[in-house]
Amino acid sequence: MHIPTFIERKRDGAELASAEIAEFIRGYTAGEIPDYQASAFAMAVFFRGLSAAETSALTRAMMHSGKVLRYPAGSPPKVDKHSTGGIGDKVSLVLAPLLACDHLWVPMISGRGLGITGGTLDKLESIPGFNVSLTETQTLAQLARLGVAMIGQTADICPADKKLYALRDVTATVPSQPLIVASIMSKKLAESLDRLVLDVKFGSGAFMQTRPEAAELAGALTTVGREMGVTTTHLLTPMDEPLGRTAGNALEVAEAVECLRGGGPPDLLALTLDLAEKVADAPRSQLARWLQDGTAWEKFVAMVEAQGGDATALERITEVHCAPIIYEVCAPQSGHITRMDAGGIGRACVLLGAGRAQASDPIDFAVGVSGIQSIGAVVGQGDPLLRIHARSESSLQAALPLIETAISVA
Repeated sequence: MHIPTFIERKRDGAELASAEIAEFIRGYTAGEIPDYQASAFAMAVFFRGLSAAETSALTRAMMHSGKVLRYPAGSPPKVDKHSTGGIGDKVSLVLAPLLACDHLWVPMISGRGLGITGGTLDKLESIPGFNVSLTETQTLAQLARLGVAMIGQTADICPADKKLYALRDVTATVPSQPLIVASIMSKKLAESLDRLVLDVKFGSGAFMQTRPEAAELAGALTTVGREMGVTTTHLLTPMDEPLGRTAGNALEVAEAVECLRGGGPPDLLALTLDLAEKVADAPRSQLARWLQDGTAWEKFVAMVEAQGGDATALERITEVHCAPIIYEVCAPQSGHITRMDAGGIGRACVLLGAGRAQASDPIDFAVGVSGIQSIGAVVGQGDPLLRIHARSESSLQAALPLIETAISVA
């Protein structure tokens, strides 16, 4: 295939054949096509877009650039969810063990946080000893035993996506919907799922700022999933305020534990059940019972132990990771909370060390915010609005203006 002609045709708006796209991805993954040609292709896609058929072809080619999980005949339905990310979104920690209670297999491959969006792997790694790097053999054995494994993307799953995403990150082509769809779905579909639910968020703390943008992305993701034989559904969920009452790795684990033990904030519980019933066989009432009666909690503990984690640390995780400075932000006046901006709180958490500005940055598991009040809550002057957990006075002072700007009481 003549690569300049291939790029030129997309530049001029032509429809590319599935075989051409597959050959391009194969060549790029193998190192036969240089980065400068791949970046030219990405820019052509950024401006010209891809049709639904082209997007599916790109997704399929990226998915098959590496290993695809295979399961024994007769194994239970394989299910998962994907969230486009937000602030305080610890749903996966509750949802994965809950779905495993329904005699489903949940081979959840998750990512790390980057920018203001938290990562499930970082939260799991705040549990001492927890290993997110299982082999395929270990993953399959754990699924057969427990029905759930929560792991990271291995080097041999979707290597094309790793290469292409790194390139997009430095060539201003990340916000391309077809490339976003192919990146997300190639990784999820490499799990060889039967059912997938997508949590597509919109608002100040989300990748998509508006509901129409989120709806467009959700539609494209759902179309690709269904075209590739996976029962795919989605929810559009707001992210103008943080989900739950915490943001930060160990703090979010503690809140997930609370939810798994029958408590937790109502918004976290509701979203978890909303997503679960999209892919579960059991009705919502039964799913709720498994959270209330400790069944889901026992499944989570078993998974933590199976992956080398110290389950005894779960109920004292905020003691294992305890920030030396805890500062209360209080209401300057009496009234209603009219704004608890997720984006501002997320940026503050990055400054505290709970997130990454660059992929190589270390994570501080202890820092973040807790006790976050909800929009609409009635507060008196001096009442706490949230607590900042900081490692140092300098990081607290860097984050505090962002937090104060993110909150309005009227």
